[in-house]
Amino acid sequence: MRKMKSNRTSSILLHNALIAVLALIWLVPIIWLVCTSFSAYSGMNTSTFFPKEWSLIHYQKLFQPDTVQQFPRWFMNTFIIACFTTVISTSFVLMVAYATSVMRFPMRKPLMNMGVILNLFPGMLSMIAVYFVLKTFNLTNSYAGLIMVYSGSAGLGYLIAKGFFDTIPRALCEAARIDGCSEARIFSQIIIPMSRPIIVYTVISSFLGPWMDFVFAKMILNAGISENYTVAIGLYKMLDKSLINSYFTIFCCGGVLVSIPISVLFFIMQKFYVEGVTGGAVKG
Repeated sequence: MRKMKSNRTSSILLHNALIAVLALIWLVPIIWLVCTSFSAYSGMNTSTFFPKEWSLIHYQKLFQPDTVQQFPRWFMNTFIIACFTTVISTSFVLMVAYATSVMRFPMRKPLMNMGVILNLFPGMLSMIAVYFVLKTFNLTNSYAGLIMVYSGSAGLGYLIAKGFFDTIPRALCEAARIDGCSEARIFSQIIIPMSRPIIVYTVISSFLGPWMDFVFAKMILNAGISENYTVAIGLYKMLDKSLINSYFTIFCCGGVLVSIPISVLFFIMQKFYVEGVTGGAVKG
């Protein structure tokens, strides 16, 4: 008995040590980025982990736009795109999840399987086709085209929300139908008020995509107009060979500031986010 308890303690200590090592490996680049953003030196310095001189000057420069960096404008562009995408994507996901969970219709199972299979393929495989479709309709270099790309396939991410909807008692929906409620009214007045955790999860997930995306934004916003860039494109431009010695620390400052809104949102909504993930994992 004592030997079993000793083995169990050793196993727990080993697991905790492994988690601590992995957490340290994950945190090192973030700590380095934050520390470098407070450096008084404007270029890349890899000789020391911590800056030799500390300063806030580059955070001040970040909010003083010039011909190269226009961070406030980039931040606002990205925020607008992310907000519109979040509203549209969340609506698509919740409606598709409700239809596949509650309603019964022909081809329901094959459509669900098709959605799961399509999710197995990276979205980047469709880049060329998506670009030429947008170009045909003159939607390249426009935020509308970018929002359409981010929102278009959002409904395919229905699976977790469907799992959550599966846990809602069917008796409530049946009672509402007997009372004469339409599916739209059941969805808006019964299902949605009971689904706050999965809505929060879906909103955060939908916001993260356009907030952090570089590939599709770079492909669609390709006119080279600096003021139209998103944050990801703008910060990447600072790493050009001719600019990196003057703008690397400003790039680090931008990286720190970009992470703040989504971090604050996640910490505020963490309780509901976790409930949404675990609730959606109950049934597939």
